Amino acid sequence: MPAPSLTDPPMEPETPTELIVIRHGQTEWNHQGRIQGHLHGELSALGHRQVEALASRLANMPFAALYSSDLNRAVQTAEAIARKSGHPIHTDARLREKNYGDFEGLTMAEVRERYPEESARMASDEDFVIPGGESRRQTSRRVVECIEGIAARHTGRRVLVVAHGGVLSALFQHVLGITLASPRRFSLYNASMNTMFRVAQGWRLGTWGDIAHLDGLTNKEET
Repeated sequence: MPAPSLTDPPMEPETPTELIVIRHGQTEWNHQGRIQGHLHGELSALGHRQVEALASRLANMPFAALYSSDLNRAVQTAEAIARKSGHPIHTDARLREKNYGDFEGLTMAEVRERYPEESARMASDEDFVIPGGESRRQTSRRVVECIEGIAARHTGRRVLVVAHGGVLSALFQHVLGITLASPRRFSLYNASMNTMFRVAQGWRLGTWGDIAHLDGLTNKEET
């Protein structure tokens, strides 16, 4: 391709596709440190306050569509946003948390006590399939497939996605090219806003763990 001449008009900058991926508000099991996975869970009293604060922040932000995991805790979070934005909610099971199978309902201490070999393999092997559940790689594949599809449907627009800690973790690793085997050294806050952009060259990270709207609300990192 010939180089542009000095008289050629400047190329129009690419309009990125912006995804704001939100972790659901706190649940009672979050507070207790219990693994939820594919089990439905209700928001705690604090979780409801968190999502109302989040929805108020987003009330005047224009966006093209609102997607959510179909698990209760994510849907309840999306409903708070929908009430103030007027957007319908599009649910997708691929946005669910990792399937922890036999570990669901337990704390990590209980998992290590009851399933010592399996818990060690889960921590060290991204291809280890949890009994009755899935592996880190399987989770990552379905999440990335879903997010790529959402981005392709809304090219050049802003989209909100309500999901889970495991979904955020998979996306963070995908966007930054971090291997699934790497230990997690980033935080996953309830009711946080996490921004990423789809451009021609791939993905790039915008903001991460934005909880400015939760000022004054207790919000520690919980599993």
